[in-house]
Amino acid sequence: VQLQASGGGLVQAGGSLRLSCAASGRTVSSYIRGWFRQAPGKEREFVAAIDWSGGVTHYADSVKGRFTISRDNAKNTVYLQMNSLKPDDTAVYYCAAGYGGVVAASYAYWGQGTQVTVSS
Repeated sequence: VQLQASGGGLVQAGGSLRLSCAASGRTVSSYIRGWFRQAPGKEREFVAAIDWSGGVTHYADSVKGRFTISRDNAKNTVYLQMNSLKPDDTAVYYCAAGYGGVVAASYAYWGQGTQVTVSS
């Protein structure tokens, strides 16, 4: 399984970005899909996760109400809509697929990361 994240960039505070993560190699429709992020000098942290059906989602408190995770199993793709972005959201964002949870070790497959930079 290969995961390819895209959609990062530079945006002003208050702006929006939509990240995508496409899977290839084989279907990951049965896996939980997640997003993590890692800022310079900090550990990788959980951002959001979505179950296989798309009916159950979970968010870190820091992004709740601003970010929305969704998935399209027909396209093997998961999305992260990020609104009301803050400078503290600046990080490399990684997508993942696996058995879920908020712990990175629970995910078996990882994308290469996409940089999100929010200017003040």
